[in-house]
Formats: sequence, structure tokens, C-alpha cells
Amino acid sequence: QVQLVESGGGLVQAGGSLRLACAASGRTFSKHAMGWFRQAPGKEREFVAAITWSGGRIYNVDSVKDRFTISRDNAKNTVYLQMNSLKPEDTAVYYCALTNQPDYGLDDLNTYDYWGQGTQVTVSS
Repeated sequence: QVQLVESGGGLVQAGGSLRLACAASGRTFSKHAMGWFRQAPGKEREFVAAITWSGGRIYNVDSVKDRFTISRDNAKNTVYLQMNSLKPEDTAVYYCALTNQPDYGLDDLNTYDYWGQGTQVTVSS
């Protein structure tokens, strides 16, 4: 049974930073690609970033270019999302996800097999 538990969300002012973490259990974490998605009220779930098992990174360039960084620590079975220069439009529930696919289709939510419960990020103006 795979479990993904996100943490690190909260309320921050525009221009501030947050670091989200997603702890995984139940699988050999180092062999799986991981992704971050977000969903704002009334909107569809949106791809944010993904990282392959070998550390390759993919970003939703339009929305998070040069502001967000995804990373992983395989020793801790954890993936991170460092978010800097936050904007009110970044407000959403952020979800991490795990896929059995190695390194393709990582920007498509249908690629992912397991999801966390989400953590709320609110950016005030």
C-alpha cells in the first residue's frame, strides 16, 4: 500500500516562500518518478513539476518558471517543492503523486498511480 503525505503548506504573503514536502512509503521510492500538481477552487488540477527517478526535472514553465524547484531525497523517501516569489495566483491545494512510469507523460495527471491528500497553500496580496 503506497502512502503519500504532504506537508509544508500554509498562509504566506505575496513574494514569500514555502517548501512543500511529500513523504512516501510502501514502494521503493528511488525507482519512481514523482510529480506535484495543484488545484485552485473551480479549476482543473494543474501540473506544476515532476522529477524522474534519476533526478531529471520537468516544470510547467508558464506558471512556475524560475520560481519553483523540485528535488528529491531518496534516503528520506521524500520529494520537495521549493516555492519562491509566491503570487496570489499560486493559491491552491498542492498534491504530490507517484507514477510507475519512468520518465514520460509526467505532466499528465493520468500518468500517476498514487496521490497524496493535498496541502493548502494560500498567498495573500
